[in-house]
Amino acid sequence: MTARRTFPVLALAVMAVGLALTACDNGGGADKAAPSTTTSNVAQSPTAGPDAPTGGSGKKCTDQRDYAGDPRPNAEINSIGEDTGTCPEPQSGGAAPSGTPVQDGKKCTDQRDYAGDPRPNAEINSIGEDTGTCPEPQSGGAAPSGTPVQDGKKCTDQLDYAGDPRSNAEINSIGDKTGYCPPVQGR
Repeated sequence: MTARRTFPVLALAVMAVGLALTACDNGGGADKAAPSTTTSNVAQSPTAGPDAPTGGSGKKCTDQRDYAGDPRPNAEINSIGEDTGTCPEPQSGGAAPSGTPVQDGKKCTDQRDYAGDPRPNAEINSIGEDTGTCPEPQSGGAAPSGTPVQDGKKCTDQLDYAGDPRSNAEINSIGDKTGYCPPVQGR
């Protein structure tokens, strides 16, 4: 048995023995019974505390404490909390990341305008997931020209690219990467 399983089993056994001894005292009075504080102290988890994840609620450590500036990824912090039952103390690894806090269920690229940022959307969103903060947009040249991509639509469904020498896949790929449908060519 692992140490994580042994302790609760041992605590349960000690509590059962304490209850059995209390039950065996037929008529001896309450003053002769084993004090209940002894068994409740043994049964208490040593990791319980204000930082422990609440049992069964599924609340992550990163949702309970402020880990801004902690150099560890959120997944590592939450894994420590799941494994130990206690959220780790935030570590300082430098300045807190600058930017906008990530909103629940939203990608950084859906929260901020990264037009002209040379990084791929996946990289930008990954930074947001790892740090909990959307990075500041970087400038890597002029912002792309064209029409902003509408949610759930392909560029070829938004604009008439008839006569454009590029394939629909290439046009839509540009829209996916930049967030802007490219200007029509060949007219």
